[in-house]
Amino acid sequence: MATIIEQPDTLARSLKEADEVGSTGELLGEKLILNMGPSHPSTHGVLRIILELDGEIITKATPDIGYLHRGDEKIAENMQYNQFVPYTDRLDYLAPLANNVAYALAVEKLMGWELPARGKAIRVLCCELARISSHLLGIGCMAMDIGAVTVFMYTFTEREKIYNLIERLSGARFTTSYTRVGGQTHDLPDGFPAQVRDFLESVKPVIQEVDKLLTRNRIFVDRCRDVGVISKEDAIKYAISGPNLRGTGIEHDLRRKHPYLDYEKYDFEIPVGTVGDSFDRYLVRMEEMRQSVRLLEQVLDKMPTGPINFVDPKQSLPPKVEVLTKMEELIQHFMLVTEGVDAPEGEIYFGAENPKGELGFYIHSKGGGVPYRLKIRAPSFVNLSILPKILPGQMISDVVTILGSLDFVMGECDR
Repeated sequence: MATIIEQPDTLARSLKEADEVGSTGELLGEKLILNMGPSHPSTHGVLRIILELDGEIITKATPDIGYLHRGDEKIAENMQYNQFVPYTDRLDYLAPLANNVAYALAVEKLMGWELPARGKAIRVLCCELARISSHLLGIGCMAMDIGAVTVFMYTFTEREKIYNLIERLSGARFTTSYTRVGGQTHDLPDGFPAQVRDFLESVKPVIQEVDKLLTRNRIFVDRCRDVGVISKEDAIKYAISGPNLRGTGIEHDLRRKHPYLDYEKYDFEIPVGTVGDSFDRYLVRMEEMRQSVRLLEQVLDKMPTGPINFVDPKQSLPPKVEVLTKMEELIQHFMLVTEGVDAPEGEIYFGAENPKGELGFYIHSKGGGVPYRLKIRAPSFVNLSILPKILPGQMISDVVTILGSLDFVMGECDR
């Protein structure tokens, strides 16, 4: 079920195209090469774009990435499956809980495990909190880059409340490492559902306030409308995913197309745009936050009781009391901690609908507790591949708008 986001009827900014061709058909003026980044504040980390300019108009754009490369995939191939969980925090470090869940689901697909209902519900709660947090940051930073500093203050205040919840849940604010292969480290703390409800009641009017500040703001609309347009055909050709894909009008969300964590049991809409410009991408993220609030309310209303982790007598850590009192349980604990879970041979791929798009993990196992090969489909990496297509013809000032609307994070892109 899709919700089409219509742009408000506000006068759009019309760019006057530079007259590049003279009467003789030759280019006017000389081209200028400009480095934007990797330390530019609006490149969202360490992205460098080599711009070729004809006056103020971009004629060619070449992204240069890799400044934050850490070799995460090779690290994973030298670690037990559970030992790699903290490294997933450092991918999209603006939504670490969602990264943890996506990776754990991939390994569980390899193992053939399925979590009990409460474990799935807790993971949905984690993922949707991470989605709201990521979109609050993305919209706040995009607005600040364009000049709307007040919005940044609104969104960061609400994001701080989410961090308080995450700290209560996992013990950490930023690098959570809460999820484990086969479940979570522990159940929800006492009073946590009530705290989440309080947050949801406080964030609803803030989303509405941000909507009032930006959606019909003449300056913001003029800076975003018809800027960085991605067509449906180009979105598919470049394998764009997430809000950037849905902004083009394509209704594709893995929570609907390939349901996991019982998402098919929840009632929510998939917002899609109509034009595919920077303004549509903003509108889609705004509506996604409202839908995440709606999802979280349903999760809290339907929260099942019972165990949170998958239990396998041979693959799960035994209770601590039994480890301290029985020899067989002590040996099992020792073997699992030192060698990891015994994964079957095979190859799997699992993709999750993360805030930035489809975060996928390909795992090739030859058995044992360590993957033979592990590859990460980072949505930020894929989404940035379209920059050489959409930047030419835009002005230098539009680069900031387009980068903010794509909402990428370089830790995930470079891996």
